[in-house]
Amino acid sequence: MRRACWRWRPRQRELFWTREIRGELPILLKIVSARRPFDCAQDRLHQHARRMRYRETRVERRASNGLICNVAKTKKPRLTLLGRSEVKLPASPAEARLETFPNPARRNYRIHFETDDFTAVCPITGQPDFARIDIDYVPDRLCIESKSLKFYLASYRNERAFNEAVTNRILDDFVKACEPREAIVTAQFSARGGIALIVRAEYPDKRRNNRDGR
Repeated sequence: MRRACWRWRPRQRELFWTREIRGELPILLKIVSARRPFDCAQDRLHQHARRMRYRETRVERRASNGLICNVAKTKKPRLTLLGRSEVKLPASPAEARLETFPNPARRNYRIHFETDDFTAVCPITGQPDFARIDIDYVPDRLCIESKSLKFYLASYRNERAFNEAVTNRILDDFVKACEPREAIVTAQFSARGGIALIVRAEYPDKRRNNRDGR
């Protein structure tokens, strides 16, 4: 039968692992330098402190990098139309781009846009539809730049679509660009055949929220 035993010799401070095999003399298999429990505890504390310092520095670096990136984005909004007179009007709403800049205030407030120069094309007759467009919205983090909005609305001059589709598309593109808290687009189309048409689209959709039970 093989037996293994541990022997502790405090004088030599060494750990001997010996085996007795068939009554033979003990054979030294491994020598490991012994350490006091107090020294091991101190080493564990030092290792834990080093890990915590490393984690803190990583967190600080990530926070500082994120803050620098946010400040850079805030200071340098990407406005490509403002201050440039040689820019051409986009051929269609798909080519137009609504540009934004950071909201300078934290409170809720309303912004109103209006224009009487909106023109679209009837998809059936091909005749132009003239309208007055009013946009009211409560910004969240971003605000719409007015010149880009002017170019965007002008891109509908050759767009063949019904008045209802045009109004809802303007709202959808507006919400997609700046993600406002509230937005209302009102289109007052000129009378045709003695009948005037007014289309009003809102975000968020209150009726859909009521149906969902929210």
